[in-house]
Amino acid sequence: MTEDELRFPIGKFTPKENYTAEDLQQGIRRIEALPAKVEEAAKTLTPAQLNTPYREGGWTLRQVLHHIPESHMNAYIRFKWALTEETPTIKPYNEKAWAETPEIVLDPRISIDLLKALHVKWVALLKSLSPKDLQKQYLHPDTKRYNRLDNMIGMYAWHGEHHLAHITSLKDRMRWS
Repeated sequence: MTEDELRFPIGKFTPKENYTAEDLQQGIRRIEALPAKVEEAAKTLTPAQLNTPYREGGWTLRQVLHHIPESHMNAYIRFKWALTEETPTIKPYNEKAWAETPEIVLDPRISIDLLKALHVKWVALLKSLSPKDLQKQYLHPDTKRYNRLDNMIGMYAWHGEHHLAHITSLKDRMRWS
């Protein structure tokens, strides 16, 4: 596999200019389904497998499993800011540094449980959004880009599956059951 295929096993995210109601429902369903898929992919991993990077120079599966809910917590908060403030500037975070904090050595089932609980709340919020809400946006200070909530649904549906594929593709390549 090429470096790009290892880094982006489902391809890079490509935002749409406009999202149909069906696009958004599908994105929400993908977000809703993610915790069970992550739990299933991780359930047979041994400690040695959890400490294996998904690619040379990449995060270990343990780090990936802790990263997903951390990223999605930030996304949930960004949605809440956009819904409750007028085009807020969000606080970015250093994902690489977060993946190296001391608690990352903990059993990733803790983060899978967090992901499950978080997604129940997040999906309930997403399902309640009106078309007007979906047009709300926030400003990312690093990229200087405005991010509409409808686009963020698509991006985070992709994001979860992107990291899930890091786990499943490594399992396939290594022939782990």
